Amino acid sequence: MIVAASAVSAITEQFGLQWGHLIAQIIIFAIVVFVLRRYAFGPILAMLEARRKRIADGESKLEKIARDLAAAEQNAKAIVTKADDEAGRLIKEAGESANILAEKKRQEAVNEASAIIAKAREAAQLEQEQLVTQLKREFGRMVVDATSRVTGKVLNNDDQDRINRETAAQVSL
Repeated sequence: MIVAASAVSAITEQFGLQWGHLIAQIIIFAIVVFVLRRYAFGPILAMLEARRKRIADGESKLEKIARDLAAAEQNAKAIVTKADDEAGRLIKEAGESANILAEKKRQEAVNEASAIIAKAREAAQLEQEQLVTQLKREFGRMVVDATSRVTGKVLNNDDQDRINRETAAQVSL
């Protein structure tokens, strides 16, 4: 024990170690660590967590938009199918009445059914185009919003228009 104490004493003397200064330095280091954790690292970590959450929210909104688009496409297909079924029914009725009526009446019924099919397809196509346009507009708005949040820059109208055009050009549905 005495040998260990004399070895410690020799080492502290050789290296000029002063216990009072060492303890003071340890306390100062602990205070610096506490201050940095509380006032520097804490807010930075909170900001990073908030950004991660906003990004996750943006991704979930994008997934929801994709699901909505799929549902809209499914709805458009159902409308086209229903229109085709309706047109088929009208053609069948026209065929039955054509047996009774002359050739002229039969041709009129077929023309009417074709017009209904064309109008139904036009309506379905128009609705699908409107949904795609609306999705592109919303996606462009989300890209502009995400860009302004990520860069921390408030985008002017020219920047927003340019980003919307570029995004619309890259998104092909």
